[in-house]
Amino acid sequence: MIRHLLVAVMIMGGAIAGTTGAGQTSALRQALTFHASFDGGVDAGHATGDPRLYSAPTLKQRQDAKPGLPPDGQVQLAKGAGRFGDALRFTAKKSPVVFFHAARNMPYETANWSGTLSFWLSTDTAALEPGFCDPVQITPRAWNDAAFFVEFEKRPESIPFRLGVYADLAVWNPQKRVVADIPTHERPLVTVDQPPFSRGAWTHVAVTFERFNTGRPDGVARLFLNGAPAGALSPRQQTFTWDPQQTVIALGLGYIGLLDDLAIFNRALSEPEIKELAAGSGLR
Repeated sequence: MIRHLLVAVMIMGGAIAGTTGAGQTSALRQALTFHASFDGGVDAGHATGDPRLYSAPTLKQRQDAKPGLPPDGQVQLAKGAGRFGDALRFTAKKSPVVFFHAARNMPYETANWSGTLSFWLSTDTAALEPGFCDPVQITPRAWNDAAFFVEFEKRPESIPFRLGVYADLAVWNPQKRVVADIPTHERPLVTVDQPPFSRGAWTHVAVTFERFNTGRPDGVARLFLNGAPAGALSPRQQTFTWDPQQTVIALGLGYIGLLDDLAIFNRALSEPEIKELAAGSGLR
């Protein structure tokens, strides 16, 4: 199947070379820092850091992680099942953790930090287990402490999809309030009550963020689904204190379904660029 992302691209000397498009496509390639297509293998095809996928029993045990998929088969390379080519398949809520190292793959800046995450998900929400699952979670510590994540919450009445962008715990929740007691408008979440996920369909997810680590209440984050704006966090202080060496890009936490074409960019992409990625032609 013809690739719609990084077609005819070769990695040469850490830069992307190959078919050179004009305008936006060329600019997208220049901003790309990480891309895992999962075609023919689980390691990233383009990475400015460690390209290998690792597995560990839990995130707390990630120091003992080993390269490759876990041996129990609960996370698989699904041949031909991807949005493009192959994909990762997660088959059980309680499964070993798989992750990439974030250092340099998701370039971190201590001042005025911006970036974009892009990936595809395919899930039958009816097959999800009750409670929370995070198809993607990026943090050096915990889900509520300097973390990006997207999540489903399966409840009896609905299954909303959310973007979470949690600054340092001491910044967004200095009083250490119980989350349930925090007013909805203060929580660093974007909630989509009727997200466009269905059995056999693929949904493109993109997250942009900008003006993080400025020390001012001006950091913003936006969620896009299938190329369209799906919500945004109001400007707020977004201080993320990361040790990049301890930060991981965890995939499929409690998730049941497919994930394909994970890409990271070193700036907040524009809405037209997001639409290109969602159309499958952004880096062709």
